[in-house]
Amino acid sequence: MFGVSPDSAGSHKKFKEKHNLKVNLLSDPEHKVLEAYGAWGAKKMYGKEYFGVIRSSVLIDPEGIVKFVWPNAKSKGHAVEVVGKLKELTG
Repeated sequence: MFGVSPDSAGSHKKFKEKHNLKVNLLSDPEHKVLEAYGAWGAKKMYGKEYFGVIRSSVLIDPEGIVKFVWPNAKSKGHAVEVVGKLKELTG
């Protein structure tokens, strides 16, 4: 399991340690991976438009095939959804 953001590797290391995460965090400061997966784009907050990370999840099988996408994923309850989808797909 991987997380990707434009933040630096050092920032990821601190965040991972602070929250005791088991997920590998990948740094993508040029947004190449984020853009390829549709996770970088225009956002709006308080009427202002800007570009940033569109929180989403992509389930990719061992052969590299995208099996499911959660666009605009919300953190609350999302892990349970992902585990459920994994169980559904693996039978």
